[in-house]
Amino acid sequence: MIQFPYGISDFKRIRSQGMLYLDRTAHIPAIEAAGDQLVFLRPRRFGKSLLLSTLANYYDQYTADEFPALFGDLAIGRNPTAEHNQYLILRWDFSKVSAQGDLAAITGNLFRHLNECIKGFAQKYEAILKFPITVYPEDGLASFDSLTNSVKNSGHTLYLLIDEYDNFANEILTSDPHDRVRYHDLLEGEGVLKTLFKVIKASASEGKISRVFITGVSPMVLSDMTSGYNVATSIYLDERFNALCGVTQDELALLLQQILPDHQQDISRVTDILDVMRRFYNGYRFCEVLALPLIYNPTLSFYFLRHYQQNGEMPRQMLDGNLAMDAGRIRYIANLPVGGAVIDQILDETRNTPLRQLETRFGVEQLQRVQNDPTYMLSLLYFFGVLTIADVDGMGRLVLAIPNLVIRDLCAEQKPCRQH
Repeated sequence: MIQFPYGISDFKRIRSQGMLYLDRTAHIPAIEAAGDQLVFLRPRRFGKSLLLSTLANYYDQYTADEFPALFGDLAIGRNPTAEHNQYLILRWDFSKVSAQGDLAAITGNLFRHLNECIKGFAQKYEAILKFPITVYPEDGLASFDSLTNSVKNSGHTLYLLIDEYDNFANEILTSDPHDRVRYHDLLEGEGVLKTLFKVIKASASEGKISRVFITGVSPMVLSDMTSGYNVATSIYLDERFNALCGVTQDELALLLQQILPDHQQDISRVTDILDVMRRFYNGYRFCEVLALPLIYNPTLSFYFLRHYQQNGEMPRQMLDGNLAMDAGRIRYIANLPVGGAVIDQILDETRNTPLRQLETRFGVEQLQRVQNDPTYMLSLLYFFGVLTIADVDGMGRLVLAIPNLVIRDLCAEQKPCRQH
């Protein structure tokens, strides 16, 4: 039976335990060529963490001996780049940083996360680091500086991977649309998040960090970090990486062809099952090239396929509970001054939702516009995965649409919230 890695984003575990892995390693040469510091955005539960885990295992000196086992039968294993297993890897996951409390509390939460990751790094690479790493309990930035100095002076270089870089800052805004003070304190002036990325930029310019790969959901935080971190290349609308995360319909068809015979079902049913999956789960496009295949959410797809594999039938509840929390992002928009009208607009299938271009600046200076300008709201809904690029009209405008029935139901459920 196929072992679906539902909720699992550990590449090494997936590969060593024979779980399903949809090979995306052919993109690695293009990722290397795209730049040394990259930002890649996708909606929640779209496989970003697995992507980072894949990159970590590919580039880590620590896993060099395991390269044949982990990558030998994958695209990059057959034609590896010169940089494989050449770096020391430091990973941060900002989804683990609580957004509760005032600025001091959030700063403490961030520093604790940085320090725990730095401690793990020091333990992992102790045998090859010539100089100790000092961890400063009250100052994660100083700890990070100690780490980069140790790495460089030991003759090595660093690959920094940051997952959900915008998570706790976005949580502040979406939990309270009017809470601009804490957000401003995090990112403006010498705010801790902005300062952290200034340190990353400086470390890269000094040769202490060779590569940085950052994932997140929206560019909301990125625009406020621009003056402190203006060296990153955004690849999230690059057509080359449209399918870097997610599942294609062709892949789903092959998986269904393996599952159906286990329940004595003819593979001719694949077409009908795919039609259901298409209506409920499909519809994502992350670039303007309409000829490229639409992308399915992998979490929803594996939820569906795992249920079918176990029971020989489709799940009665098509929405995976793990995605129900996304309703909060929709509720954030719906409760803004003109958000109710925007939700009504996107639910109306008789109306197009055209945009000249996606807005990519959502910082403190634009918060008022985000709360009152439908263009900003529609762009933010795109990044949240509530809308996707459905077409490009005759005037060159992007036509946005709700991608599938699961998202449509989540949007419709917010209508009562707007009537109070």
